[in-house]
Amino acid sequence: MRVLGIDPGLTRCGIGVVDTQPGRRATLVHYDVVRSGADEPVERRLLTIASGIEAAIDEFRPDAVAVERVFAQHNLRTVMGTAQVSGLALHAAARRSLPIGLHTPSEVKASITGYGSADKRQVANMVTRILALTETPRPADAADALALAICHAWRAGTEVSPARGPVTPAQRAWLDAERSSRRR
Repeated sequence: MRVLGIDPGLTRCGIGVVDTQPGRRATLVHYDVVRSGADEPVERRLLTIASGIEAAIDEFRPDAVAVERVFAQHNLRTVMGTAQVSGLALHAAARRSLPIGLHTPSEVKASITGYGSADKRQVANMVTRILALTETPRPADAADALALAICHAWRAGTEVSPARGPVTPAQRAWLDAERSSRRR
């Protein structure tokens, strides 16, 4: 199953694409950060980010999209930008009828490191190990996007249900293979 992870941000939006196989194996496909200038009007910044997200979906054709769930922060300006970019990601995926998963930072950390309060460095190190990379993806937004994609794929076996929408053929094949590998 191919998953596109999106770490939403108005200045830097992390994009990570992984292919996953049953047995918690994952392979890097691509990662990048879409940037917008802080000195630009917000509508131009959002257009830049939206174009980057759409281009990634169209180029890499994921089976699912994972987006970091927006959570309350002390900085209202930061949370507003993050929420706006999350909306762009959700819209782009929905327009293409892609299944969407929203994951909190602590869910992603727990899935990747086994510890819900892991720091960014620990998450990045585990992403590097899981994907068998020679160096850590930089900046941290890219590593976070890859962590989201991996988390989504690993949690798919426990979370995909008819109530969440139709399961794609790729998801069904992945789920069947994952169940089969657990029985061995």
